[in-house]
Amino acid sequence: MATPETRITEWLATQQEAMLAELEAMVNIDGGSYDKAGVDAVGQRVKDFCARFDIPVETVPGQKHGDCLRALVGGGDATASGNARQNIVLMGHRDTVFPKGEPTRRPFRVENGIATGPGVCDMKAGLVQNLFVLAAFRQFGGAPGPLVGLFTGDEEIGSPEGRPVIEAEARRARVVFNSEPGRPSGAVVTGRKGGVFMVMDIEGKAAHSGGNFEAGISAIEELARKIQAIHALTDIPRGITLNVGLVSGGQSVNTVAPWAQGQIDLRYIHPEDRDDIMGRIEGIIAQSFVPGTRATLTIRGEFLPLAQNAGTEAVFAAYKAAAAESGLAIASEFAGGCADSGFTAAQGAPTLCAVGPVGGKAHSPEEYLEVASVVPRAQALARAILKLDQAGI
Repeated sequence: MATPETRITEWLATQQEAMLAELEAMVNIDGGSYDKAGVDAVGQRVKDFCARFDIPVETVPGQKHGDCLRALVGGGDATASGNARQNIVLMGHRDTVFPKGEPTRRPFRVENGIATGPGVCDMKAGLVQNLFVLAAFRQFGGAPGPLVGLFTGDEEIGSPEGRPVIEAEARRARVVFNSEPGRPSGAVVTGRKGGVFMVMDIEGKAAHSGGNFEAGISAIEELARKIQAIHALTDIPRGITLNVGLVSGGQSVNTVAPWAQGQIDLRYIHPEDRDDIMGRIEGIIAQSFVPGTRATLTIRGEFLPLAQNAGTEAVFAAYKAAAAESGLAIASEFAGGCADSGFTAAQGAPTLCAVGPVGGKAHSPEEYLEVASVVPRAQALARAILKLDQAGI
C-alpha cells in the first residue's frame, strides 16, 4: 500500500501545468501593497483554490492593506507529542512592489523554461507552492500536525497590519516554512538582516536667496549634514548599513529651503545592535547642525532579523535531507534582505526561509522564475513536513 509520502509526491509530480495556470492568474492581478482591492483579489484566488479541496479559510480583515488569510488542514494527534506548539505553518505574502497596471504592461509569460511577470517569484510562486502542498496533505493525509497556510497582504512595506497576525501564529507554531523565493543558487535562507525604515522631516525658514538670504534657515543644508552623520554610522564588519535613499525639499531655486525630508534605511544583523544604532540616529535628529532648524523622525516600517540558532539549524537539516530525496542538493545562505520570517523566529518558532521555487531579480522588470524548480521544491517541502517527527522538531 502506498504511503502518504508516495501519494503526495507522485500527485505533485503531475501538477506543474495546474500550478503554472494558478500562478499565471495570480501574476496577472494587480497587487501592490497599497492596492488593497488587488491584494484581496489575489486572496480570492487563494480562497477559491482552497474551496475546491474543502480546505477552510479564516479571514482576518485588514483596514488599509490586504486581508490575512488562514487556511487549515488538520493532521496528526494534537496531544501525541505533548508539544504545546503543534501547528506547522506555511507562510507567504500576496502583495508586490509594482505600480497599478504593471500586469497589463508585463503579463505572465513562460519562455525557454523561465517564467516572468510582476511578482512571479516574489512571491506568488511561493503562494502557489503552499496551496498545492496543503491540497496534497488534505487529499492524502500524513501530516504530523495541523497545517496552517498563512497568506498575508503587506509584507513589502514591513507588514504593518500583518505583523500581529504573524506573531500570534508564530506563538502557536511548531515550525514555520516561509516560501519566499529560493535563491538563484537554489539555496534556502537561514539568516536575514533586520531593517528599520524611517523618515526624517526637517523644518527651516524661507527667505529670498538673493535679497534676504541671512534671514533664511536652510532645511536642505541641515538634511545634507544629517545625511553625512547618518551614513557615517555604517559599520560593514558588524553588518550595519545606513542608506538615505530618497530626499526631497525646498520651495524654489531662489528660496532658502523651508523644509526637507530624507528617507532612511537601516539594516543590521544582531538584535542588540538595533537599539544602539537607533539611539545614535535619534541623537543626530535631535542635533541642529544649522541653528534654528527642527527635525522629527518617524518609523514607517520595521523587520526583525532572522537569527541563526539551533532551531533554524535543525529545520534546515531536515529540509536538506528531504530535498535530497527530490533530487535537490540544498545549501543555506544569509540574506541582507528582510522578510516576515524574522517575526516568527523572534517568537521562538524554528523558521526556515526561501523554501519557495527558485527565482531572482525580484522588484525589477527582470524578475524571473525557474519553472523546473516548481514541482521539486513543492515535493521537498512536503517531505520536510513528513520528517519533522523523525528530526525531533
